[in-house]
Amino acid sequence: MINLDQRYLEYLKGHKKLRIDGLEETVKAYGWSCDGNDIVGYYVLTENYKLHYNLNEAFIKLEAR
Repeated sequence: MINLDQRYLEYLKGHKKLRIDGLEETVKAYGWSCDGNDIVGYYVLTENYKLHYNLNEAFIKLEAR
Protein backbone atom coordinates (compact mmCIF):
# COMPACT_ATOMS: atom_id res chain seq x y z
CA MET A 1 0.00 0.00 0.00
CA ILE A 2 1.19 3.51 -0.80
CA ASN A 3 2.25 5.58 2.23
CA LEU A 4 0.45 8.86 1.50
CA ASP A 5 1.87 10.57 4.58
CA GLN A 6 5.41 9.83 3.46
CA ARG A 7 4.67 11.06 -0.05
CA TYR A 8 2.60 14.21 0.68
CA LEU A 9 3.19 15.36 4.27
CA GLU A 10 5.88 17.87 3.27
CA TYR A 11 3.45 19.29 0.71
CA LEU A 12 0.68 19.52 3.31
CA LYS A 13 2.97 21.37 5.73
CA GLY A 14 3.70 23.91 2.97
CA HIS A 15 7.39 23.04 2.60
CA LYS A 16 6.81 21.87 -0.98
CA LYS A 17 4.27 22.77 -3.65
CA LEU A 18 2.85 20.87 -6.60
CA ARG A 19 3.37 22.41 -10.03
CA ILE A 20 0.26 22.13 -12.21
CA ASP A 21 0.30 23.75 -15.66
CA GLY A 22 3.22 25.92 -14.61
CA LEU A 23 1.55 27.22 -11.43
CA GLU A 24 2.49 26.23 -7.88
CA GLU A 25 -0.37 24.77 -5.87
CA THR A 26 -0.46 24.23 -2.11
CA VAL A 27 -1.70 20.79 -1.01
CA LYS A 28 -4.68 21.08 1.34
CA ALA A 29 -5.53 17.39 1.86
CA TYR A 30 -5.10 13.88 0.50
CA GLY A 31 -6.85 10.59 1.05
CA TRP A 32 -8.05 7.30 -0.31
CA SER A 33 -10.68 6.79 -3.03
CA CYS A 34 -13.04 3.83 -2.91
CA ASP A 35 -15.74 2.36 -5.11
CA GLY A 36 -17.96 1.39 -2.19
CA ASN A 37 -16.21 -1.93 -1.56
CA ASP A 38 -12.50 -1.53 -2.25
CA ILE A 39 -9.82 1.15 -2.20
CA VAL A 40 -9.21 1.95 -5.86
CA GLY A 41 -6.79 4.86 -5.59
CA TYR A 42 -6.14 8.13 -3.86
CA TYR A 43 -6.69 11.85 -4.35
CA VAL A 44 -4.76 15.04 -3.62
CA LEU A 45 -6.61 18.31 -2.99
CA THR A 46 -4.89 21.59 -3.78
CA GLU A 47 -6.21 25.14 -3.56
CA ASN A 48 -7.80 24.87 -7.01
CA TYR A 49 -7.76 21.21 -8.09
CA LYS A 50 -8.52 17.63 -7.10
CA LEU A 51 -6.06 15.16 -8.63
CA HIS A 52 -7.01 11.48 -8.88
CA TYR A 53 -4.50 8.60 -8.99
CA ASN A 54 -4.91 4.82 -9.12
CA LEU A 55 -3.12 2.36 -6.83
CA ASN A 56 -0.29 2.07 -9.36
CA GLU A 57 0.31 5.80 -8.76
CA ALA A 58 -0.74 6.63 -12.32
CA PHE A 59 -2.54 9.95 -12.81
CA ILE A 60 -6.22 9.45 -13.70
CA LYS A 61 -7.81 12.90 -13.93
CA LEU A 62 -7.80 16.50 -12.77
CA GLU A 63 -10.93 18.29 -11.55
CA ALA A 64 -11.25 22.02 -10.90
CA ARG A 65 -12.56 22.77 -7.39
